[in-house]
Amino acid sequence: MAEKQSIFGRIAQLARANINALLDSAEDPQKMLDQLVRDYTNNIAEAEQAVAQTIGNLRLAEQDYNADVAAVQEWGQKAVAASAQADRYRASGDAANADKFDNLAKVALGKQIAAEGEVRQSEPLIASQRETVDKLKTGLAAMKDKLGELRSKRDSLVARQKSAQAQQTVQGAISSINVLDPTSEISRYEEIVRREEAQALGQAEVAASSIDAQFAELETSGETIEIEARLAALKSGTPSSAPQVAPTQVTPEIGSGTGTQDAPTSGW
Repeated sequence: MAEKQSIFGRIAQLARANINALLDSAEDPQKMLDQLVRDYTNNIAEAEQAVAQTIGNLRLAEQDYNADVAAVQEWGQKAVAASAQADRYRASGDAANADKFDNLAKVALGKQIAAEGEVRQSEPLIASQRETVDKLKTGLAAMKDKLGELRSKRDSLVARQKSAQAQQTVQGAISSINVLDPTSEISRYEEIVRREEAQALGQAEVAASSIDAQFAELETSGETIEIEARLAALKSGTPSSAPQVAPTQVTPEIGSGTGTQDAPTSGW
């Protein structure tokens, strides 16, 4: 059972590793950063709505507080007016109306006390809401500052990514140039041309030697034909067609003091 659990655990770990590898390879930093900016912008929008609602509740509480304060003042003024009227009736001997207005003054004072109670209860709530609103405003301002930093970092990282990609492209081109160096290609082509030139020279030499051999063979053939022709003339007794070679004049020897010239003698 432990072995099966170990196998299942390894399979699960392998699956997680493959999924994480796929996610890592599929992640585009620019797209992920853009999505992060969008998410944070949405969070700020939600925070703004919450702060706006809290501020709205505070303003309503402040309006209610101000209304209670106004009610305190109003009921106090009514109590004063009713009491003064009761005093006037009592001074004139009208006790019934005097008691009536005293009772109205008491009612006004009761209303004033109730309004004062509302004011006292509202004061700590309003103070707490104001503190909350201040904190929310501070937090919202910090979030907006963070959003500005996030956008700046996004732009910086995207610029760095594009620069890195450009460098990779350049390095790839340089690597390919190093592997296929144009100068080495030129040298290779030059070697091919040199071989073709050498082959052309060889063919020219071969052609020249062939022509010389043909002329030599022609001369040899002509000499053989001449010999055969002369031999045939000798055997047939016909005059030879060979050209007559005339002897050249020989310079006579100068004798010692005689001044005479000896005729040349022939050995034939």
